[in-house]
Amino acid sequence: MVKKKRYEVVWSDMAKQELKDVHSYIKRQSEPAAKQVKNKILSSTKVLETGKEIYKADTLKVNNDGTYRAYIVYSYRIVYRITSSQIMILRIRHTSREPLEY
Repeated sequence: MVKKKRYEVVWSDMAKQELKDVHSYIKRQSEPAAKQVKNKILSSTKVLETGKEIYKADTLKVNNDGTYRAYIVYSYRIVYRITSSQIMILRIRHTSREPLEY
């Protein structure tokens, strides 16, 4: 049996702050919902340790060489980048917000 390579999932400072902001925003209406969304996002990134290419290439990334990928949890778009040994979580944005160019 071939053992799959595990990748270290690393969060950018921006992504960490955006997750905190998401949690704080939802918490104003419902603390249990805020916790649920935060936990779902965190668990979704843990999956990336073993399946780095399970999501499609990020179509909003200009000149994407395939290392930038994105997926959606609830209404939050999570963007990450694949390197040789890491998965870098770059952004968490609500899908209703205008995307930033990067």
